[in-house]
Formats: sequence, structure tokens, C-alpha cells
Amino acid sequence: MTLKPRAIDRDVMAVSLERLHRIYDLVDRVVVSFSGGKDSTVVLNLTAQVARERGRLPLDVYFVDEEACYPETVEYVERVRGREDVRLWWVCLPVTHRNACSRSQPWWVCWDEALRDRWIRPLPAGAITAADVPRFRMGMQVDDVGPCLFGPECGRVADLTGIRAQESPRRMQTVLRKTRDNYIADARMGYYVNCKPIYDWKAEDVWRAARQQGWDYNRSYDVQAMLGTSVSLQRVTPPFGEEPLGGLWKYAEGWPDLWERMLRRVDGVNTAGRYALTDLYGARLKEPPPGMTWKAWALSMLELYPEPQRSEIARGLASVMKMHRKKTARPIPDAEDDVMSGLSWKYICIIVSRGDLKGRKKGQLTQRAITAAAKAGLTFDQVKALEVKR
Repeated sequence: MTLKPRAIDRDVMAVSLERLHRIYDLVDRVVVSFSGGKDSTVVLNLTAQVARERGRLPLDVYFVDEEACYPETVEYVERVRGREDVRLWWVCLPVTHRNACSRSQPWWVCWDEALRDRWIRPLPAGAITAADVPRFRMGMQVDDVGPCLFGPECGRVADLTGIRAQESPRRMQTVLRKTRDNYIADARMGYYVNCKPIYDWKAEDVWRAARQQGWDYNRSYDVQAMLGTSVSLQRVTPPFGEEPLGGLWKYAEGWPDLWERMLRRVDGVNTAGRYALTDLYGARLKEPPPGMTWKAWALSMLELYPEPQRSEIARGLASVMKMHRKKTARPIPDAEDDVMSGLSWKYICIIVSRGDLKGRKKGQLTQRAITAAAKAGLTFDQVKALEVKR
């Protein structure tokens, strides 16, 4: 049985507006983390509506500019900056990002001063840089930016994001941990609260709302649609991470000038653009090399990474293996996912080849176990009975 977000009988927009009013009741300051994407567009416009009703304008909106942006994203954020109801923080910090294009250089830093001559584009006018944010430290990632901008002196802060459970099992799990106010996370550092007011929206809800309300939007979605990208796969994210890697090709076709600058900026982009959808990057793995088991292949691939990445990936593998041992005494199967843990050496191969340094693959194990049990024709009670008989 597939887990689903809690069902909502009423219109999703009305429910989200109620959530936003509750958030305003609970905190001292509300900020919107704006990516320029379709989901954060919904959050921006709904929150602006609630802020207007409560006399809390202008709305604080911060955009973490990750340098490798679609031109249409930059244009859209400029239009948002021109809105009278928005106070935009255009943030260009040297944030550390995942580079899944390269095993030898698995991270890259946007707006890296040491590589200014290779920047994809110049700093935008009025950009907030590291010199303007004393709390920022090198090595920080995107999730750290909000607390750097809005510290404890702001009181209790709600950071609103457009994260939706439909987009991944990992995101779904984050909103299934609580039965009440599950769109409001526990406070970080005692004051900073991440909120997901549209977590149960579907992609069609997002576009229906934008069309009905006449909201402005990021025109890069039009280009993605022309390239044949389905609505469910259209994204506005940094292009070099593990999840968006398979879509690198569309930059070469849709934005050739941007693509040329991306090639000079980050190691491994050209290779990933050509082979991201092959087993070189862990996609569509079918069989291990002749004479090797999936286990042997996984361990041999691990040895290809330099330190400290090898040890980081090994720690992640130790974590998923520990999870397997907690659920079953069976050894990890080689090719077929275990019906209790969801783990197999084939899946470990995917984790290693993708260089899953953020541990995102771990969050898919529950769903893989459910799928494996269904494939074997086993009910949940029958899966449990297998453990009783051991």
C-alpha cells in the first residue's frame, strides 16, 4: 500500500490559506524562501494575500541565487523584486552545492571569489553577498541561508517553502511524522521554523491556481515544455545535483549559451550531459559486469572515490545496512530488494554510483520494500510472518 498525504475534502487553496493564518498566529516574523519555481510562486502569492489581510506587508522574500540559473528565472525574480508588496532579499552567497557530475570534485561553490573569471553570470544589482551576512560561513548549504539572514533577534521565524510531498517519498515522510500541524516542523535553534503550507498540492493544482488567479510565473517552464519535459518533471533547481542530473541535456538544447558557460564552470558537466542516463551514473542499471555480483561491483565502485568522499559514502552505506539489520536477520539480497527493508546490493550499487552524499536514497527504502512485497504477492502480515519463522 502506497503512503499518501492526509486527504483534504475542501479546496487545497482554502486549506493552505488557513494554514498560513495559523502560522502568522504562532510566529513573530514570516519569510518566504523563493526559488523562482512554480511551487514557491504559489507560496509567495498566497502568503502575500494573507499578509495583506493582516496588515503585515511588505512580505519578506529571499531568493538564494545559485548562479547556474535559467535566464527566465533571473527575469522573473527581477519582476518579483518590483512588486510593492514584497521586500526581496537577493542573496548571492558562496553556498556549497552537490556536484554529481564528478567523482573527483563532488562539490562546487557558487559565487566562489577564487573562480570569479569562470562565473556563469555577473552578480545582479543589489545582491547580498558574504560581506553583508556576518553569520555566513564557508561550507554552509542552501538550508543554512535563512537563519543567517533572520537571526534570533527576529523572534520566532517561520520560513515558508513550496515543498510538496508528491515530488518524492523523502519529502512525503517529512510531513507524515506529526498528526497535528504536520506542515510546521520543529524549531531549529529554538526559533527557526520551516513550514510547508502547500505540501499536499499536486502539480495540476499549482498550474490551475496560477491560471485561475492570473499569477506571473517563470517562463523557463514554457521552454521545458517545448523540450518535451512532462509537467511532473519540470524543475527550477541547480542542475548539477544527483536528482536533476538526468535533465542536463535540456540545457544544451534549450539554453546553448548558458550551457557553454556551465561547461567551463563545473567539472564533469560535459560527460554527465552525455551519459547521465546510463549506468556510468547509476541510471538504469541492469546487470553487473561479467563475473561480478552486485555486492562486488558496489564495493569496487566505492574504491574509485577519493577521500574524504569515500568515507562519507561508506558511512551512508553503514547507515542503510544498520537499518536493514534492525528490520530483518536475512542477509542483504544481491539483486532483488528485501521485502522488509527494501535494500539490496543492486540498490547499494545505485547509491554508490550516484555518490549519494546527502543520503536521499535512504528515504526511498520504505517504498522499495512495499513495492518488493507487492511484486512477491505478499501482504504486510505475510511479510511480518516471515520474520516470526526465522
